[in-house]
Amino acid sequence: MTGDHDGTTARTVRVLGAPLDLGANRRGVDMGPSAIRYADIEAELAAAGINCTDAGDLSVPRLETSSATSGETTRNANYLDEIGQVTETLATEVAGTIDEGAVPLVLGGDHAVAMGSMFGAARNAEDGIGVIWFDAHGDYNTPETSPSGNVHGMPLAAAHGRGEFADVEWADTPAVSEENTVLVGIRSLDDEERVALRESEATVFTMREIDECGITAVVEDALEIATDGVDGIHVSLDLDWLDPTVVPGVGTPVRGGVNYREAHAALELVAERDRESDLLRSIDVVEVNPILDRDNRTAEVAAELAASAFGKRIL
Repeated sequence: MTGDHDGTTARTVRVLGAPLDLGANRRGVDMGPSAIRYADIEAELAAAGINCTDAGDLSVPRLETSSATSGETTRNANYLDEIGQVTETLATEVAGTIDEGAVPLVLGGDHAVAMGSMFGAARNAEDGIGVIWFDAHGDYNTPETSPSGNVHGMPLAAAHGRGEFADVEWADTPAVSEENTVLVGIRSLDDEERVALRESEATVFTMREIDECGITAVVEDALEIATDGVDGIHVSLDLDWLDPTVVPGVGTPVRGGVNYREAHAALELVAERDRESDLLRSIDVVEVNPILDRDNRTAEVAAELAASAFGKRIL
């Protein structure tokens, strides 16, 4: 799918900026792609032996020209029409990148952009795709269950075609099989979201499992589940997966997340498995908010973790 990994042929990664902030309730996350680029993600990827091309940013609707009550099916999914437009555009870009033999690296923007990443990655995947969801949150609400109406809390449910997302025209659902979906490091769920995840076929590893078993064992199990019988996986990395003492520049911080070294170990395991079986179909890195950050620290961590996912190693 993406070339060999024997060291003779460098892999190509195509960076796609998706500066969307309509899915969240705090301004600033639209500057995330610029901040990650400023952290020199191209140099980080080059250190991993990656050929990197940057396709620039998608054109996205701005908050000032959007209506919070838009949406064909509901008033409890803010800016749903506008987010749907971005989703369709991003999905086409992601699918085209994969067809050209490169790996799309989507820089968010809020986590609603993951819908476009997953829909695009699943397109033309005959055996479907799995997902590993590194996040503090489940993002498993639907318009019917969301307490806020913020769509960045819904993308994984959308990819499974749950609730009203089964009937939204732009949602190519289900994009991901529930049994090949693994959430890692979860520590904050809404009540109805918790019920939905328990009833689903997705696997959830909370921070307690990481505390008890260690990050290596958890991620190895996650990779086994996500890759079983599929064409490849999408990795979604929300920076609030890490503890806010490590990454202060996120909109919805939750104490008790993974530390810096655990995060790198997790993404290094993804890269190791990818070298063996060429499984990484796409990745997104989301929820970097420079307004809330200190000295671009969160964006720097985002760039470093992306490089680890593509094979950058200490030795």
